[in-house]
Amino acid sequence: MQGLKDTDYVVDKLAWMRAERIWPNGLRYLWTDAFGVVLLASLYEALQQQKYLDEAAQVIGDVRRVLGRDRGIRIGEAPDRHGQYFHYLAMWLYALHVMGRFDPAYRAEGIKLAREIHGPFVVPKRGVFWKMKEDLSGPEPGFGFGALDAFDGYVAYRLLDDVELAPEIAEMKELIDAVAGDLVISQDLGLGMMLWMTQFFPEEPWAQIQRSRSRAMLDRMWIEDGYFCREPYAPHVRIAFANYGVSVGLQAVGAMPERVRRLNDYFDTYRSGDEYDREAITHVMSCSSHFPGLLLRD
Repeated sequence: MQGLKDTDYVVDKLAWMRAERIWPNGLRYLWTDAFGVVLLASLYEALQQQKYLDEAAQVIGDVRRVLGRDRGIRIGEAPDRHGQYFHYLAMWLYALHVMGRFDPAYRAEGIKLAREIHGPFVVPKRGVFWKMKEDLSGPEPGFGFGALDAFDGYVAYRLLDDVELAPEIAEMKELIDAVAGDLVISQDLGLGMMLWMTQFFPEEPWAQIQRSRSRAMLDRMWIEDGYFCREPYAPHVRIAFANYGVSVGLQAVGAMPERVRRLNDYFDTYRSGDEYDREAITHVMSCSSHFPGLLLRD
C-alpha cells in the first residue's frame, strides 16, 4: 500500500526527541520501542544511511538488557509498567520480523520469543490473556482475555515463519475464527491496529469482515475539527498517539487519505496538557503516521 513519506518530518522529530532525552535515549517502553525500531529500519531503507539501522539494532539491544526476562519482555522500564502485555510482545515480534530483512538472526530471535510466550498466554479454544505476571507464572489478577490479542499473535507468527510456528498459528487461527464474525471494535487505537493487521492477509474472511466493520465505525467517530474520538459515545475525547495509530491503519488499507492528512495537521499543534505531551509514545507514533514505511505490507 502507498503511505505518506514525510521523512524530513521524521528526521527533525528524532533529533528533537534525542535532544530532549525522550527517545531513543529515554526510558524503555516496549510498544514505543517496537514502533521505533520499525521507523528506524524504514528510514534506513528510504535514505540508505547505515546509522539508522545501527540505531535500530542498539534499541533492540537496550530492550533485551533493560526489559528482557527469562521468558518474555517486561512492559516498560518505569516502576508502574510491570508485567507483560501480549499485544506489546506481538508488536515487538513484528519489529523483529522487519529487522530480519537485514539480518536473519532477528527472525530467529522472534521465533524463539513467540514460542516462549505462547504457552503461558494462550488457553486453546478460549482466548489469549491480555496481561501476565512478569515471570509468566500466571495472568495478572483482574485481567482476562484480550479482544484483539489472538489476531495480534496470528499475524505476527505468520509473518515470522508459517512453518516453524505452525502449531501456534493453528491455535490462534481457531481463536480468531470463533470471534471474528461477532467482534465489534469501538476504540480508536484498536480500530487502527485491526485495520493495520488486515493488510497482511486481506482475502481471509476475518480480514474482510473486520476491515469493512472498522472503516464503518471510524466513519462514525470522525470529528470535523480534525480527529477521531476515543469512542463513539465520547466525541470530545481525543488522544494523539491513538489517532496516529488510526492513521497507520488507514494508510495500510488505503482509506480516508484526506482525514489522515487532517489529523496529522491537527495533532501537530494540539496539546493535551498532561504527561502525554512529552511521552515518547506520542512522538514516535506521530513519526509512524507521517512515514509508516515498513509498517505497510508493500
